[in-house]
Amino acid sequence: MKLHEYQAKQVFADAGIPTPASTLASSVDEAVEAAEEIGYPVAVKAQVHVGGRGKAGGIKLADDREEAEQAAEDILGMDLKGYTVETVLVEEAVDFVNELYVGVTMDRGEGEPVAMVSTKGGVDIEAVAEEDPEAIAREHVDPAFGMHPFEARKAVYDAGVPSEVASDVASILTTLFQLWDDSDASDIEINPVMITSDDEVVAADAVMNIDDDALFRQPELAEMEEEAAEDELEAKANEYGFDYVRLDGNVGIIGNGAGLVMTTLDLVDHYGGAPANFLDIGGGAKAERVTNALDMVFADENVDSVVFNIFGGITRGDEVAQGINDALGQFDEIPKPVVVRLAGTNAEEGREILNDELVTVEETLEDAVQRAVEYADAEVEQ
Repeated sequence: MKLHEYQAKQVFADAGIPTPASTLASSVDEAVEAAEEIGYPVAVKAQVHVGGRGKAGGIKLADDREEAEQAAEDILGMDLKGYTVETVLVEEAVDFVNELYVGVTMDRGEGEPVAMVSTKGGVDIEAVAEEDPEAIAREHVDPAFGMHPFEARKAVYDAGVPSEVASDVASILTTLFQLWDDSDASDIEINPVMITSDDEVVAADAVMNIDDDALFRQPELAEMEEEAAEDELEAKANEYGFDYVRLDGNVGIIGNGAGLVMTTLDLVDHYGGAPANFLDIGGGAKAERVTNALDMVFADENVDSVVFNIFGGITRGDEVAQGINDALGQFDEIPKPVVVRLAGTNAEEGREILNDELVTVEETLEDAVQRAVEYADAEVEQ
């Protein structure tokens, strides 16, 4: 479960992490009223579950009432990477001189949580990790003992954080780790932690994602779920019982198994495409589940082609094929080109059943992915 920025900031503030004064608004009038009450300058920030909001026009600064009104008008209702902005956070603007990154996640390779600090805050941390990995200091933490203060100080020191604020940043990192541990979070971060000219540190952003399977022991956070899950497709996925994650690309992906779907995502990227989603429909992929999956993927305006990657084990290939035929037969017109790869139990029978007037059938996963990427590229060029 992803918390919105305003929700995560409330959690952070309750734990003692400094955050700017802010108010949530769902209309232009509410946004202007909030800005007047907080005092200018303010930042007006779209509340959607995507990164890069600033570059996409989802964050604007306002120095007076007229600018606040214009910013709210521009952002509310806008389409931001496939999400409609329904609320904005009106927040006290921070006059900063430096930006840092701090975060905690699970390092599955090491089997331990890892705390991270970087002086390259305010930018995509994934890009920093790829282009300049040495700019991120990492400190693994033994989950049996939690984060010791010396470990937080070491991470801050290794990152090269200015000495004037090192103690405060270490304190924030220690608090973040405790929140991560106590809240069953999958990841938690502040990007950026802003440093003011008076050497104050402020959490100017907040990310907090909770393990869905642990929500039963996080009742206070679970109450935020309905409000946080604004995306209609993710809500549909919960309703249908699918594992679904929306991404930024244009190649829709449907598979029956998490590993299978992850492999497909990797191959789409390998062949120059961009995945639009992770969608695992699980076993028993008969007509109803296939129809629901297609309904979800076709509803994503970013999707230009769809690739099915089905491996028959318990799920038989001929059953899946009939399910795909039945599902596509319900559409008057197939809105996106669909490519299917079947392997495993009764795969040959399944390929014979598939209606090649509705789908493109490929024998290998590599061929299926390349064809789907080609279709998506062709749609973009039109």
